[in-house]
Amino acid sequence: MAKLHDVKRIAAIDPGRDKCGMAVLAEDGKVLLQKVIETRRLEQELRQARESYAPEILLLGNGTTSGQAQSRIHASLPGLEVKVVDEYRTTEMAKAAYWKEHPPTGWRRILPTTMQVPPVPVDDFVAVILARRYLENGE
Repeated sequence: MAKLHDVKRIAAIDPGRDKCGMAVLAEDGKVLLQKVIETRRLEQELRQARESYAPEILLLGNGTTSGQAQSRIHASLPGLEVKVVDEYRTTEMAKAAYWKEHPPTGWRRILPTTMQVPPVPVDDFVAVILARRYLENGE
C-alpha cells in the first residue's frame, strides 16, 4: 500500500452510471489531467492515464456505482492500488469550484452561483476534490 508521503501522482474517479469524473494530480496538488469520461470507456481511459502519468494509487468515490467500477478496475488493471474514499459534499464543492474557474457572465453575474446549475457536468471537479482531499488529509 502506498504511503501518503511516497505518492508522486494520484488518480481519482468519481464513478457514475453514464459518466465518470477523472483526474490525475501530482503530489503538490497540480492537476495533470481533468475530464469527464463515458463510464463504458472507464478501463480504456484509466489505461491511457496510467501509461501517460503513472499514478501510484487510484481513489474511487464511494457513490452508488463504486462497487461495479471497482470490480471492472481490478479485472482490467490488477496491479493498480484502489482505495475507496468518501464523496461527502463533493458535488456542492465541485459546483463552487466550477463557478470559480468559469465565472458567470452577463445577467447571470447578478444571480448567486449557489442558485445556478453549471451548464456542463462537474464530475471531473469532484475527482480533483477527492484527490486533493486525500493529498491533504490522507483520506
